[in-house]
Amino acid sequence: MAALVVAVAQPACVELDVAANAMAHAQAVRTAGARVVVFPELSLTGYELDAPTVSPADPRLLPIVDVCAATGSVALVGAPVDGRDGETTRHIGVLAIDGSGASLAYRKMWLGGAEPACFDPGTEPAVLDVDRQRIGLAVCKDTGVPEHAAATAALGIDGYVAGVLEFAADASVPAERSARIAADHGVWVAIASFAGSTGGGYDDTAGRSIIRARDGSLLAEAGPEVGEMVRATVG
Repeated sequence: MAALVVAVAQPACVELDVAANAMAHAQAVRTAGARVVVFPELSLTGYELDAPTVSPADPRLLPIVDVCAATGSVALVGAPVDGRDGETTRHIGVLAIDGSGASLAYRKMWLGGAEPACFDPGTEPAVLDVDRQRIGLAVCKDTGVPEHAAATAALGIDGYVAGVLEFAADASVPAERSARIAADHGVWVAIASFAGSTGGGYDDTAGRSIIRARDGSLLAEAGPEVGEMVRATVG
């Protein structure tokens, strides 16, 4: 299996400003030095539950596409997204962006708090193939539901990545959940957690993005600061 360099990023967020946030994402990818760069939940809009959906074809994503083309990176970014063709559903999603463009990679399955009033749950787990590694995708509450990791692992995965949002008082959550998932399924885990203000009442978020090896050992952990990013080689 090829080794993979993964980074987890905590970019500054401007509420509802997809263009500004995309530029911040592009800068993070440019400096990450990683094949895969993971961003927090709803990272393109902030945690604004009524934000308009973002299409994979949105031209505001082009700065990320261009940087991924230059660096050979894959960026996993968070955004509100539409349902499948012919559906009127609305979801919390993960967009996978590389040098060829953006695609909708995953829709969050387990919603929490006020989210069910604004979004529909996704219906199935998802896996992304990068350099012969199979990466399971998750968003926030998914990571706290053992059934989600189990269903994703059943698809045959090497790693499990998630974008999350936690209050500063819950800063230990990414570490605890990543340790459980690695122990239960023998996969490496990367969780990107928002830092600073994200909108939606989250004025002081946890940061503490984390990467763990298959054996659960800590490979990298960010602090609580906005703009911090850490990376590690996984395999």
